[in-house]
Amino acid sequence: MRNIKISDITLKKLSADSELSLLFREKTAITACADSIGVDTIELAPVKNLREDNIIYKTIAQKVQNAALAIPVGFTVASVVDAWECIKNAKSPRLQIELPVSTVQMEYIYHLKADKMIAKIGELVKAAKGLSEDVEFSALDATRADVDFLIAAVKEAEANGATIITLCDDAGISLPESIASLTKKVKAAVNVPVFLQVSDRISMAVASALAAVSGGADGLKCAMAGKDVLLTGKISDAISVCGTEIGVEASLKNTKIHASIDDMLSSISHTAYTAEEIVSEKKKILLDSDSTISQVAKAAEVLGYELSETDCGNVHKALMQVCEKKGAVGAKELEALVASYAMQAPSTYHLESYTTSCGNLISSMSQVSLKCDGEIMNGVSMGDGPIDSAFRAIEQCIGHHYELDDFQVQAVTEGKEALGSAIVRLRNNGKLYSGNGISTDIVAASIRAYINALNKIVFEEE
Repeated sequence: MRNIKISDITLKKLSADSELSLLFREKTAITACADSIGVDTIELAPVKNLREDNIIYKTIAQKVQNAALAIPVGFTVASVVDAWECIKNAKSPRLQIELPVSTVQMEYIYHLKADKMIAKIGELVKAAKGLSEDVEFSALDATRADVDFLIAAVKEAEANGATIITLCDDAGISLPESIASLTKKVKAAVNVPVFLQVSDRISMAVASALAAVSGGADGLKCAMAGKDVLLTGKISDAISVCGTEIGVEASLKNTKIHASIDDMLSSISHTAYTAEEIVSEKKKILLDSDSTISQVAKAAEVLGYELSETDCGNVHKALMQVCEKKGAVGAKELEALVASYAMQAPSTYHLESYTTSCGNLISSMSQVSLKCDGEIMNGVSMGDGPIDSAFRAIEQCIGHHYELDDFQVQAVTEGKEALGSAIVRLRNNGKLYSGNGISTDIVAASIRAYINALNKIVFEEE
């Protein structure tokens, strides 16, 4: 029987569908789940913020053990290089050229005529081939393209080094018979594997996928969750039932797919809530001198913290002292108390020095020196402002990226020499760690807060 390759596009779909950006832990949870259920390729979302995505995707590249890792390269030769830098250390990296082949998308979205698009396809595929042996050309909106032009486009891609061709039904209005017919025509025109990305817009994704396979398709693209997409669980079930009849099989681990996907989705379920709902829950937090330890723990849970009994006791004790002077505290004050009194960890990393430069005519740059076990570590990075660049410099020092869940700054005294208090919330493996820093220099306060949270993570891991 033929083995049908399965490519997972969950990250792409959720990044495109969700109004809230996926968190770093959610991205790693998705890729880990896809890798565990036996997909052949995991596809990353396009690079949006190069500095941030570079760190995240490099981390993912190191963790994916079984599947190939694919990434879209953008629309320029420079973006091809940037994409390659993100995944070049993966076990099996793949660069993807995604360009439209229908007239409506070529002219109204990319503003290119047919001949110019053919040239662009050849240019980007050739540039990608110079970096990676594995190059994929995805013909977007292929089901609405002129068939002769589509054939010319895929041949151009193959001639310049493409090792995989993907046909995308972006409109989602093609019947299974049409999908099968198009697959046969493209298969006859090229000598490389042909994949299909079908849509479930008219609830015929599984039927279209099986029709494509019957038409000779070598691979299918599916997602573990998302709108109008071929779902991994459904196509796995379909191949398990009908595979023998049509002479195909897949490497998916059908017995563990549904449980694994359910567990993964439960870990990223917060994206189903709107930002307004999260804010309204925080607005309900109001603690006073009559508040109990259990009420403190429940309020901290709303903020995202899982406090131990000891930490709850420390925060409650500090709360009582504050309430003697202030009467009651809300979410922001409780956040500061958690940052200052919960999980006090020994100082693994010490701030030795930092310098930063910024202005309206130059990009902000920071140099940070940390000391750990007698060793001095230095990091230099650019960023969107002195605090962003300082945080990125710290990440360079420690060689790891932690998701910045929240960052707050406020004055704690008045006047020109006012003390500034910074609170940094870092997320690691789904858990929040809060750090507090105080200084007359707000950049220094922010750096100390970040290091304070970092030391808590290191302490708990050890």
